[in-house]
Amino acid sequence: MRAAIQQETGQDKLEVVDDIEAAGFGPGKVRIRVKATGLCHSDLSAMNGVLPQPAPFVPGHEGAGEVAEVGEGVTSVKAGDRVLVCWLPACGECASCKRGQTELCIAGFLNAGTANYRRPRAASPDVFGFAGTGTFAEEVVVDARCAVPIPDDVPYEIAALIGCGVTTGIGAALNTARVEAGSSVAVIGCGGVGISVIQGARASGAAEIVAVDPVESRREAAGRFGATESVDPDGLADAKNRLTAGEGFDYVFEVVGKSATARAAYDATRRGGTLCIVGAGAMDDNLQINMFELFFDEKRILPSLYGGGDVLRSYDRVIRLWRAGRIDLEGLITHRVRLEDINEAIDQMRTGVALRTSITI
Repeated sequence: MRAAIQQETGQDKLEVVDDIEAAGFGPGKVRIRVKATGLCHSDLSAMNGVLPQPAPFVPGHEGAGEVAEVGEGVTSVKAGDRVLVCWLPACGECASCKRGQTELCIAGFLNAGTANYRRPRAASPDVFGFAGTGTFAEEVVVDARCAVPIPDDVPYEIAALIGCGVTTGIGAALNTARVEAGSSVAVIGCGGVGISVIQGARASGAAEIVAVDPVESRREAAGRFGATESVDPDGLADAKNRLTAGEGFDYVFEVVGKSATARAAYDATRRGGTLCIVGAGAMDDNLQINMFELFFDEKRILPSLYGGGDVLRSYDRVIRLWRAGRIDLEGLITHRVRLEDINEAIDQMRTGVALRTSITI
C-alpha cells in the first residue's frame, strides 16, 4: 500500500512509497482503512526532532476511516464501522486513569514506541507510526482502544480533526483553564489548535478574545472564529493596556510551544490570572520565571495535554457543539490535498498559510 515516510529525523520532505504494509495485526488490534487525515504542527515537530520520534516513521496522528478487520477479542468495533483514531488511548488501569486523568495514561504514551509498518525489501524494514499511529497511510493497525466510533453525520475529514487539534484546543479552554463568562482572553499562536482555543473561549462566554499571531492570514481568520480583536506579537502589550487598563488578561493561552512566547504569555496574564500552556515544545527549551514573581503574582500556570480531560467525553462534547452550530469545524480546513501532494501541504503549514490541511488517502 501507499504511505508517506520520513526516512531520517531532520529531513524537510516526506517520501511517498507504495511498498509498505501495516504490521502488528492480531488479538486486541484493529485494521483501519484511512479515509482522511489532518496535518498538525506536531507532525512537523516530530519531523524536525523537536518532539522525540524514532525514524524511519510514518507521520500523522489525526485520522479517520473505516474498520477493515478486527482481531480476536475486540468487541468495541466491527468491520465496516466508521471510526476516528485516538493517538493517546486510556488503559483504564494505571494510576492516572483511576484518578480520572486519562489524558496522562502512561500505557498510552508507551504505545508511541510501536513499529506499525514494515517495508520487507528495505534496508530498515521496521517503520514506526508517529504517536503510535501514523495516519499518512492507506491502512493502519492500532490497539482497539485507538479506534473510536463516530456518528454517521460526522464527515471523515471533520472526525480526523476532532481526533487531536480541535479536542486539544477546545479542551484547553473548557477543561483545563475553565474560562469564565465575561472574562478577557488572549491566545498566542492561531493555527488550527489556537483557533480551536478561541472557539472554546467563545463557547464559554468570554467577553474579549485577542488573537495574537505574526501571520496576517491567521489573524484575519481568527475573527471569523470568535476573536474580538487580532494583533501581531508587537501589538500584544498595547492590547493589554487598552483592554485591561494594563492589569493583564484573565486567561492567556500559549499555543506555540516556545519559551519566548510562554514568557510573553506570562507577562500578559494578570496577577491571579491563568496562563495555559498548550503548545508542545522541545525538551531543551526552558522557561525562566523567578521565584519572587512566582510567589508574588500568584498566577496559575496550567499545562494542557490533549485538552486536559477524558478524550472520549471531549470528542462527544465537540460533536454536540458542532451539531448545535456553536463551533465551526468545516471552516478550519483551509486546504485539501491528496497523499501525493503531502509536501505541498507541509510547505503551507510551515509558512502559516494553512490553518488545517485535510489529506484524502
